Amino acid sequence: MAIRVARIPYLGCEPFYYDMERRGIELRNMAPNLTASALLNGDIDSGPVPLTDCIRLEQGFQPVSGFCIAAVSNSGTSVLHSKEPITDLNGSRIALPDEASTSRSLLRILLTLKHQVEPGAYVDLQDGQDSHDALLLVGNQSLRQRRGVRGFPHKYDLGQEWREWTGLPFVFSRWMARTDMDRTDASILEDALYVGQEEWLNNLYRMSGPRNDLLMLPRDVLEHHQSLRFYMGVTEQKAIELFNEYLNRLDPDWK
Repeated sequence: MAIRVARIPYLGCEPFYYDMERRGIELRNMAPNLTASALLNGDIDSGPVPLTDCIRLEQGFQPVSGFCIAAVSNSGTSVLHSKEPITDLNGSRIALPDEASTSRSLLRILLTLKHQVEPGAYVDLQDGQDSHDALLLVGNQSLRQRRGVRGFPHKYDLGQEWREWTGLPFVFSRWMARTDMDRTDASILEDALYVGQEEWLNNLYRMSGPRNDLLMLPRDVLEHHQSLRFYMGVTEQKAIELFNEYLNRLDPDWK
């Protein structure tokens, strides 16, 4: 039976999948907020899981080596666009996407604990921009609108906000697998993740045309790739522990 893996349609995840189909690994497209339930239900064997779900459901998964997606500073893919400076957002309406549980939680932490700001309401991003005071864009949509959003002159990258506050990178997701995943399959997956990283980057250096779907030139893609880390280290583990601490401070019963 083929290994089934969640494919998240974000630029930062693309290197992971580069060598998978060649090995017969089955890729299933899904939004990041669906990977945890898909793992628990047995619909997939592995995939990148948002950090909030990794913490909340840690007994249900096992990490795939140390693979992760972490922002050294600027994430590029988790950005708050605001009509007013971030310190003036008390009582505001902030629009959030459904797919980004970790970015949503990180924004709450930064607003409440770093900036001492209490928004009036968090609302759905699909409700229309005119009724919002600020909006959070994530993933490829954030990259496409990295120059800014009309009517929202203030821009805050949550990865950079976290880095300036804590001195640490921010881990958005980790590669996790079902606890009953076959050991041989797990080894195949790990090797595909390692090789995919290297081959994707080699192919990027040969890329000559723009990524029209992202409005990015090859140098923009490379710059984004270089702003990320894809493997856990000591600072990434410290960042996860601190993020968990802050989540518990905001809501001890959040899990």
